[in-house]
Amino acid sequence: MTRPVVMPTALRRARLQGLLLVLALLALTVASFISLDLQWGQMFSAESARSMGRFVGEFFPPDLSPEFLRRVAWAGAETLAMSALGTLLAALAGLALALPAAHAPGQRQALLRRPVRWLLNLLRSIPELVWASLLLIAAGLGPMAGTLALALHTSGVLGRLFADALENAPTASVLALRAQGAGRLQVFLYASLPEVLPQLISYTLYRWENNIRAAAVLGVVGAGGLGQMLSFHLSLFQMGKTAALVGAMLILVLLVDAASDRLRRALA
Repeated sequence: MTRPVVMPTALRRARLQGLLLVLALLALTVASFISLDLQWGQMFSAESARSMGRFVGEFFPPDLSPEFLRRVAWAGAETLAMSALGTLLAALAGLALALPAAHAPGQRQALLRRPVRWLLNLLRSIPELVWASLLLIAAGLGPMAGTLALALHTSGVLGRLFADALENAPTASVLALRAQGAGRLQVFLYASLPEVLPQLISYTLYRWENNIRAAAVLGVVGAGGLGQMLSFHLSLFQMGKTAALVGAMLILVLLVDAASDRLRRALA
């Protein structure tokens, strides 16, 4: 007669914790629907549909005059440059912060690990719009504030992702080099970095895609690029020009997504 399979205590505890977490999330979702004054009936009413139809109709035809398109192309290039430079600065800063934030295998807990992780939490917990609003005081209107805002927020995101990637990387080559007396820099350059480099590049490209969208939005607070033009023309209710700017944003995002996807495939 076969004996019944007894589930290990640790597995039972993990399943119970997972069930409690799911129940807590469901309760939070239900409480959110109850507490928020969501006007679903008004949103999907016939009057609301007519108002939205009139509003969308004002976007046509878009302004495609050569002079305006030249301004849009320049603003698009500015948005692309903001996102690329901000992502590059964030990748460098994130990697520098990830090294002390990651727990190195075979070593004692570093003193800087927890403070650096707090710093990464602070950087990514403040949205790009808030960073840009703060930096406008120091850097003034224009793309400088937007670039720095993207770099600061993305540094927190990439720093945390890079640190987790370093901690979860295979440790055999790291321990082998350390046993041969290699220093921390040598271990990182010849063991840790080759293991996680494709993952780090993938994270950076993904954040670049996100930063294209964020850079377009940052112009709303005066940080340059397509967003600044969009905010200006939308405030004057120049819907034809607004439609052209929205189309330029869409084209720019699609181009960057396609380029990022090709780069990831090539690296893979």
